[in-house]
Amino acid sequence: MPNNVDPLEAEAVLELLDTALALQYRSALQYTQVAGSLTGLEWTVLGVQVWAFAEAELDDARRLVEKVVALGGTPPGGAAPLRYEPDPRTAIDALIENECEAVAALHAVIPHSGQEPRSEALEHRLEHLIMRKQEQVDTLRRAVGAA
Repeated sequence: MPNNVDPLEAEAVLELLDTALALQYRSALQYTQVAGSLTGLEWTVLGVQVWAFAEAELDDARRLVEKVVALGGTPPGGAAPLRYEPDPRTAIDALIENECEAVAALHAVIPHSGQEPRSEALEHRLEHLIMRKQEQVDTLRRAVGAA
């Protein structure tokens, strides 16, 4: 590796991915919970879309686990805490809040990813996750009229 290339800061990346992955687990669980619990005609139609989001979250959790293992780390064994909200609007608002936290956690990894070839792959994976999650947040905001 050339001397002028910023190295991947493996320890910092693993620590930050640990936090991000626990939030990612929560995302998959919370989307699943909300998809199955939305009530009322105006909300149940959103359930199918929310379930699609849950499936994407689970796939991305797998990809983050792969990155952690490839970097020599151990993925976290549990999700960040989530809560059940029976009111659909409150449930969607909680999803938005939690997803913004998860996006920020993923974004925090990037400055430590360096400029090595493997760093670029990690950075691009994170950017794709962030982009997808942000699009989901935008969809939820439009659904509740908070765009």
